Amino acid sequence: MTITLEPHSTVLFTGDSITDLWRPGGEDRSSYTALAAGYWSLSHPDRPITWLNAGHFGNTVADLEARWRTDVLDTHPDLVSVLVGVNDNGRHTFEPDARKVSTDEFAAGYDRILAPLADTGTDLILIEPFLLPVEGVVEAGVDDTMIIDDAVREEWRAGLDPKIQAVRDLATAYGAELLAADAMFAELAAKTGAERWSADGVHLTPAGHAALADAWLSLIA
Repeated sequence: MTITLEPHSTVLFTGDSITDLWRPGGEDRSSYTALAAGYWSLSHPDRPITWLNAGHFGNTVADLEARWRTDVLDTHPDLVSVLVGVNDNGRHTFEPDARKVSTDEFAAGYDRILAPLADTGTDLILIEPFLLPVEGVVEAGVDDTMIIDDAVREEWRAGLDPKIQAVRDLATAYGAELLAADAMFAELAAKTGAERWSADGVHLTPAGHAALADAWLSLIA
């Protein structure tokens, strides 16, 4: 089943830095949101769409919830696409004031932001948070302040898996389209190496954004 975009629909992407298009070290790259919007619009000139992006660097489900009224509900979108979870899983590793978020807390917050859309006829795409198996120590972030080593990555993996399952369960509960991004990137990494798709295991390369955009486009018509 795919989601059909009618002429003059509004599509809203929201989430964290991957949607916001965080750029490490001054790199320039095209986000999955821009690629998806561009290629869909090129293929469907007869159906003009309004594309909105409410993603924000470092956001968690709680951050999305705090802005949900103004960012999402007040725009009356026809389709909402959500990618969030990696910061709920690992932000506490680098920010001393950040709390570790349990799977139950993550799922409950995610459910609260989806609930107001349940009776509005809004279509939903839920993208699994993901972590690619990049090996070794990776320095990333603003001014190279974030260090991801194998021990940190193993901790993230253990915490992320149940949150991915929570997203899958919510997609089923709300009749949303699920983009199985973690499984997709695991398969791609097994074929070519993880570094082709992400330098740090979280933020995507241009090829990674293109792969995510292609998978997103497969869910709409």
